Amino acid sequence: MTNYSLTCINNSQTHGSFAIFQKAPPMTVPDNVFSLAWFARPAAPSSRVTFTWGLDYNFVWAETGQLMPGINFAASQTFPADPYGNNFIQLSKDNFDATTFLNEDDSGAVGSLTIQQLANVTPNLTSVGVGMSGSGTFAIQAAPNMTAVFTPHPNYWVIFGNYQTGDVMNIEDVTGAVEVTYGGALTSRTATLGIDNTIKIAK
Repeated sequence: MTNYSLTCINNSQTHGSFAIFQKAPPMTVPDNVFSLAWFARPAAPSSRVTFTWGLDYNFVWAETGQLMPGINFAASQTFPADPYGNNFIQLSKDNFDATTFLNEDDSGAVGSLTIQQLANVTPNLTSVGVGMSGSGTFAIQAAPNMTAVFTPHPNYWVIFGNYQTGDVMNIEDVTGAVEVTYGGALTSRTATLGIDNTIKIAK
């Protein structure tokens, strides 16, 4: 499996964290999908941090209450997932009224990741989603008798600010984010936050 890396350099005078997030593809069911700060690490002026990841997917859920920008999605359970293998899972409650994933199998649509939320899921209590490299990338509010289908479309955006891994982001309000692209043999990139507090990606 190919591994990717992004080295982020803080050449500004601003304290904060670099964060990487992904944007949901236009055709997502349902369409109320939130992007999460997939990875985030603080970087003081004149320091650097490096993020690394691979294209391994997972199902995630968290007890978030109402899902909205500004809260943090800290996964309560993470299951490995494969769009072309084990790509279907159910969210339910067990005999002790504890939320849990169960019945993972390969019965979902090929190339996508499907989460079926059963009738006993409590509204506005939990959120479900998918992630990569062990950390959540997207989440939706879980609701009884709903099914969410995520079709992986890896894309990478870097931003600098006050972020922690798992922060629910309002993509409409995000400014200053820059897309980082990979292709072919290009698997490592460098992003630099300049003295003007803008991010530039090295050619």
